[in-house]
Amino acid sequence: MTAPVNGPVNGFPGIPADPPGGRKAVAVWGIGVAVYFVAVIFRTSLGVAGLDAADRFHVNASALATFSLLQLLVYAGMQIPVGLMVDRLGTKKVLTLGAVLFTVGQLGFALSPSYGMALAARALLGCGDAMTFISVLRLGTRWFPARRGPLMAQLAGLVGMAGNLVSTLVLAPVLHGVGWTAAFAGSAAAGLVVLVPLVLFLRDHPEGHGPAPRTAGASGGFVRRQIRESWAEPGTRLGLWVHFTTQFPAMVFLLLWGMPFLVEAQGLSRTTAGGLLTLVVASNMALGLVYGQIVGRRQSARIPLALGTVGLTALLWAAVLGYPGDRAPMWLLVTLCLVLGGCGPASMIGFDFARPANPAERQGTASGITNMGGFLASMTTLLTVGILLDATGDNYRIAFSTVFVLEAVGVLNILRLRPLALARERERAHATVSGPAAPPGPVPTEPGRALA
Repeated sequence: MTAPVNGPVNGFPGIPADPPGGRKAVAVWGIGVAVYFVAVIFRTSLGVAGLDAADRFHVNASALATFSLLQLLVYAGMQIPVGLMVDRLGTKKVLTLGAVLFTVGQLGFALSPSYGMALAARALLGCGDAMTFISVLRLGTRWFPARRGPLMAQLAGLVGMAGNLVSTLVLAPVLHGVGWTAAFAGSAAAGLVVLVPLVLFLRDHPEGHGPAPRTAGASGGFVRRQIRESWAEPGTRLGLWVHFTTQFPAMVFLLLWGMPFLVEAQGLSRTTAGGLLTLVVASNMALGLVYGQIVGRRQSARIPLALGTVGLTALLWAAVLGYPGDRAPMWLLVTLCLVLGGCGPASMIGFDFARPANPAERQGTASGITNMGGFLASMTTLLTVGILLDATGDNYRIAFSTVFVLEAVGVLNILRLRPLALARERERAHATVSGPAAPPGPVPTEPGRALA
């Protein structure tokens, strides 16, 4: 491995040597992932309590949907600020703040006597939740070698989906058994449980692998400089569009419109529809490991995996929406749900373009920009589907055609940015091989490995 240096080569500044990984890295990363796990449980807890929330706060379906839209809006809006905070303050401080906020938000949701206060509690929860995933990605790049980056990112996403399962399989029966206040207040205790090891044991980076000290005057214009330099990298923009194009079909399906579509448009029972939604989650968890291993071993698989997932998703949606007759057969709906499970793992590929394009001190900002993509697409689709359903008298075929429009926009931008981003990666790889300096960030290539 090339020794760490301080000088630039071909315009690319040097970075410290790869972190060693090992058991301590796994333990520290595990603490961060546990915080993310609890955040996802809190985030998805409303999904199993929708009818109870409508009764408790005396609201209609539109007002109930506002809970989900508000959380997405807060989450997406916080991504760049959180990335900047991670780069400036470090992972531990941001994760700690996030854990405090989402715990207070969950407790506030349990005790809220009115719809307005419940909305404020969910906004607070979304703010804390927004601080977790980028922090966990940062821990992965700080504690593990670059070749492990894709797998660690996919594992973090898998743990998040496990949190989704917990809220579905555990919180739902608890809610119906002990009631609203006891269930949500009790679940808030999980935030305190993960907060203790976070404060006591989590470290931002291994000893000797800290970020380079800021030069004199580096604090001036920090925010503008971080955003400008991150966005200037084609890899960051490509990462955003990969995330934009791949994530939203499954998120929209799981978060809001999957259950109404399966029950109202396809005539399934709520139990059967719930089983299909769980199938999406299970498929996501299984494919996350597969995608992580493939990308970790062969970087040339990134674009084919991302575009292949987009194409297969569009094909299955077209088959379901265009099926002759009023309802698609069960085998086709099952296939759709299995394919939707690949959207989450495919969206993680976006970070595999943004990560090597930026030096260590910009990883948080670049990840925040990338992570905005899927959530912006999800919010756009959630709103558009709702508007089209109202305008067409609940015609799901027309409403869900929104998916094809956003996928087409995303694919065009991926194809436009791909040559620029890969050319930039090749420059860095060449600087690593031929020069005495290391590239600015984890280099995703190994000898003989192609870029794509």
